[in-house]
Amino acid sequence: MLFGSLFLSLVALVYSTPTSSTGDPVVDLSIGPISDITVDISLKSLINNLVDVSFTVTNFIPAELTLDRIVTSAGVNNTVYASLDHNFTQPLVIPFFGHENTGIIQNVLLTQGALASLEIVPLKYLDVFNTTMYLRWGTVSGANGIPWNHTVTQSDVSTTYKLTLGKEDAP
Repeated sequence: MLFGSLFLSLVALVYSTPTSSTGDPVVDLSIGPISDITVDISLKSLINNLVDVSFTVTNFIPAELTLDRIVTSAGVNNTVYASLDHNFTQPLVIPFFGHENTGIIQNVLLTQGALASLEIVPLKYLDVFNTTMYLRWGTVSGANGIPWNHTVTQSDVSTTYKLTLGKEDAP
């Protein structure tokens, strides 16, 4: 009887505590499905405002996920510096509770231009705005599955910038 009273008191305390929960545990824990962004900036990038990007996608659910397409923009302080809409020719299979790198996604548009975008390089992070991931969950080796479109916004995603300004990159 005493244990039951203590348990009910604890439950009442937890439920009465104010919270700013969004209802999405991934967002509430300040973790997200996108991490380790790498941006390759070449000499061509300074002319055509296009870079190559890769990043890691993490699966937080106990079922295999397959990523078919991603639409996102990224930047700093609510200013968008890059935008992409990418269909994976080989869908990206992410094992349950695992992670997978996207490989190089070419020709990502720098919306502010390459020269203006160089100012954010020293920050070593990007905010990812309104990312829509076109997924299938419950796939088996990337086949079949139930369609699931997941939209997420993440702040302070660790970003590495690689500057390649050699002759081989000349237009």
